[in-house]
Amino acid sequence: MNVLLVVLAFWLPGLVFGAAIRLRGWTLAAAAPLLTFGLVAIAIPILGRFGIRWSMLNVGLWVLALSVVGFGLSFLVLRFTAKRHPDWAEGDESPKSSLRDHLLIGAGVLVGVGVGAVTFLRGSHSLDNVQQDWDAPFHGNLVRWIAEHGDARPSTVGAIANLPNQTDYFYPDTYHALLALVFGKGGLTMMPTLNLAALMVVLTIPLGVAAMCRAWRMPVLGVAAAAAVSTWFTAFPYDSLWRGPLWPYVAGVALVPAMLALANLLLKPRGIAGPVAIGVGVAGLAGLHTSLIFVIMVYFLLILLAVLFRLEKIGWRRSAASLVATIVAAVVLGVPQVLPALYNAGGVTSAYWASEATVSGAFGQTITFSPMASFPQWWIGVPAIIGMVFLVRHRRMLWMVGAYVVLGGLFAATISMETPLIHTLTGVFYNDHWRIGALVPLAGAVAFGEFVHTASGKFAEKLGERKPDLNPFTAAIVGAVLIGLVVTALSKGGYIGRNSSTLAMKYGDGPAVSKAEEAAYTWLGQHVVPGERVMNDKADGSVWMYALSGVQPVEWTNYGAEFTTKAGWLSVFLNDINREPRVRQALDELKVRYVMVGKGKVAPASKPAVGLQRLDITPGFKRVFHNSDASIYEIEGQQGVVAAGAGTGSDTAHGQ
Repeated sequence: MNVLLVVLAFWLPGLVFGAAIRLRGWTLAAAAPLLTFGLVAIAIPILGRFGIRWSMLNVGLWVLALSVVGFGLSFLVLRFTAKRHPDWAEGDESPKSSLRDHLLIGAGVLVGVGVGAVTFLRGSHSLDNVQQDWDAPFHGNLVRWIAEHGDARPSTVGAIANLPNQTDYFYPDTYHALLALVFGKGGLTMMPTLNLAALMVVLTIPLGVAAMCRAWRMPVLGVAAAAAVSTWFTAFPYDSLWRGPLWPYVAGVALVPAMLALANLLLKPRGIAGPVAIGVGVAGLAGLHTSLIFVIMVYFLLILLAVLFRLEKIGWRRSAASLVATIVAAVVLGVPQVLPALYNAGGVTSAYWASEATVSGAFGQTITFSPMASFPQWWIGVPAIIGMVFLVRHRRMLWMVGAYVVLGGLFAATISMETPLIHTLTGVFYNDHWRIGALVPLAGAVAFGEFVHTASGKFAEKLGERKPDLNPFTAAIVGAVLIGLVVTALSKGGYIGRNSSTLAMKYGDGPAVSKAEEAAYTWLGQHVVPGERVMNDKADGSVWMYALSGVQPVEWTNYGAEFTTKAGWLSVFLNDINREPRVRQALDELKVRYVMVGKGKVAPASKPAVGLQRLDITPGFKRVFHNSDASIYEIEGQQGVVAAGAGTGSDTAHGQ
């Protein structure tokens, strides 16, 4: 039931809207999650502006209303076009895919989905397990905050970033807004919600790659092979699922192939499907992570160059109106998602990550499609680089080859060199080579597909010389299957072991949050009354308590509150409660009754808060819960902090 609920959340809104605007086939199936996120991103400011609660019912009605409008507009445009340009309908007759082709593509998608699912489930061990890395609790807190407060506008969520009074706060929360709709439904608790969503993102990758390759006329065996290996690369999605985790960014990168499948509709348009779907998709990608707009711009500019150099065919007379409509739709729907991001643009672009490789090492990682890997993925990397040569020779998807050169070159530069130009070019990615490295494997999957298509064709030719009665395509299928079996064996099952062990690094019993600490959060959830907050240490993983048990902490993030705030000040002076009257005053204003102290460490170098040490021997603190990894103290005199009519519990952010 839980799995079905998350699947429906990802696909159903997009399927309904996509079908209404006349998307069909593999493109519809792949674009559905992209359209879902786009519809959510557009809805967030509009529903919030009119005071409409963020709920499954209201968002469902929003999707239904837009689908009706989209269907009507599509019908009118197609009818108008058919009357004014009847010759265009004749040109729409394209060869339909056979059942055999669909089955082969489906088999490739199934392999990719299977490898991705097994890898993720083995790596996470259990859907109930807590992801232990730095950003995970922020994502969980944001999902619960939206679900409980019914408002998904970023300007209303500053509290969970220790910035409660900052009304211009911004963080792209489209991903979290979608999950907030299903969180708490059908028994979905926080970690199954987050982990199932991450799994759904992994499963979108083979579908998107298949739709993209099919839309751009890659032969069917190549499409199937590309989809099959799309979840084998460590750099994407797995590196960005254990490190961070970068859940919204991973979702956006996973949906780039679906956007590129939609881009093909601009070369031979039919109705409003292309402009509207791309416009909504741009909103969705921007709502997931603003940097993805720059990624899409790279691909679309390269496709434009391919068209201008006549490497891709286009009927300018027919496509002109569609191209203009697409630009207008992308600007109108995308700009509102991008403008609020300017609030923290300086903080993003000023981030710094030191180089981690030599120039030759960076080149090796790029050419083997193994960014950030200590050992290359030879068994898919070598066929992929050979496939790149075949793509050039066959003049197929040359814009993808160009994207590999641009994005791969950018990755190689940022991981091995430090110059102002490189920092400027990579600023939108936090100057983070891991994020840029995640963009490289898409070209690798496509190139691997081209390698399989070409190699299986050669195999069929050789086999045909010995057995002339054998159907050439059957022989090619045999060749593709043999290549797949060999690569699967050499990679030990599509690198499942390697990639699942990579994920497993952040899905253990700690170091940030252990099962014993989770038990402490549960106890707090049973004893804290509405309106109370719990004093906690930013460094021991207890920022998870809100996401996991609904208890609001004083310290919301692993970064901690500024010292100039009450939360930051208490982290230093709480145990001076008997000497410093301002401690009691701050506790009253923040409505604090309990203190949580855990043994977890969010980072190896993390140090416990000075003000939360030695509470067991400090008068005024009574230990009311204790296990192997956590202690909870009740502060004497704070039992009626909410009923006594204390302050609102707000803090001062000082514009930080």
